[in-house]
Amino acid sequence: MLWTTLLALTALVEAAPQLKRQGTTTMLRFGCAQVVIDRLDPLVNPGLVPSPHVHQIVGGNGFNASMTTGDVSNGASCTTCAFSDDFSNYWTANLYFKARNGSYKRVQQLGAARQFNDDFSTKIGGGILVYYVSAQPGKITAFKPGFRMLVGNPNSRTADPAMKRQNCFRCYTGPNFGGDVSAPCQDAKIDTQSLPSQPCKGGIRSNIHFPTCWDGKNLDSPDHKSHVAYPTSGPATFLTLGGNCPSTHPVRIPQLMYEVVWDTTPFNDKNEWPTDGSQPFYFSYGDNTGYGQHADYVFGWKGDALQKGMDASGCMGAKCKDMKTQTIDNAKKCSVKTTVNENHDGWIAKLPGVEMPMNM
Repeated sequence: MLWTTLLALTALVEAAPQLKRQGTTTMLRFGCAQVVIDRLDPLVNPGLVPSPHVHQIVGGNGFNASMTTGDVSNGASCTTCAFSDDFSNYWTANLYFKARNGSYKRVQQLGAARQFNDDFSTKIGGGILVYYVSAQPGKITAFKPGFRMLVGNPNSRTADPAMKRQNCFRCYTGPNFGGDVSAPCQDAKIDTQSLPSQPCKGGIRSNIHFPTCWDGKNLDSPDHKSHVAYPTSGPATFLTLGGNCPSTHPVRIPQLMYEVVWDTTPFNDKNEWPTDGSQPFYFSYGDNTGYGQHADYVFGWKGDALQKGMDASGCMGAKCKDMKTQTIDNAKKCSVKTTVNENHDGWIAKLPGVEMPMNM
């Protein structure tokens, strides 16, 4: 199926008439403001302070270095997300610009495409867009309390064909998100597995897709990946219509996707780029290829709130029937105190963790 645009949710539904007829299409698409920037990773490095690299975290204020088991919604009192029952935590590595003199500066995040025109798209500065999609045939089972997973490998530095629909970057060709057409990670002409090699006039967008099949038993696994899987046809496409789950992972779970818009526009002066013309952006774990892009997820919706959304038909965007929402101003009041004392906004000599020891 061809998607003409993601810039209008109503147009997206019209582009999938068979889904509309089935009455089973739901796409919760909402922003979460930043809850903290910190060098913690309770999924991969539980209890370790600091973790090896810096992350940007959104969601519930229960986030901490040791949130390794149990229902995290019980330890949170507020959330930065549009749905006020969503105390989950979503995080990715930070992106940095490396100047020709060798110093680094963190790249700020923007909201999503302004054409969506809702506060949790355009006013989450520093946050992440989150998608939960229920568009596959059959029942979609929401995640259970204690569920968590990881996608991507921070140690990857070469292209992996199996990842092209899982992780991708889009170079906005003009201001105001110019060139944002077609579904993410589907168009090889505009989506790449590597970080863009040229200045992007409107910034860079990251999209990260999680697996859509679960073994139905384990809430986690030693590698944080083995308890989930992609359909037998391979990594799920956005709003996939098919693809059977493997017999080892028979339970269909929501299609979870993160979208991060990096404001690289202050760094588009090629005179500041490396003299050899190579691209100057590095993730916080020292990767300037982009192939190591990864993301972490810890489920924390209250009660059956997410299941209600997945069972509802026709929900699109940051509102869905009787699901509770909050204002962006209230969401931005939610925060977590930083544990590791580091410079997140100024110029720094080395990447924290990778090259620079921590300050406590």
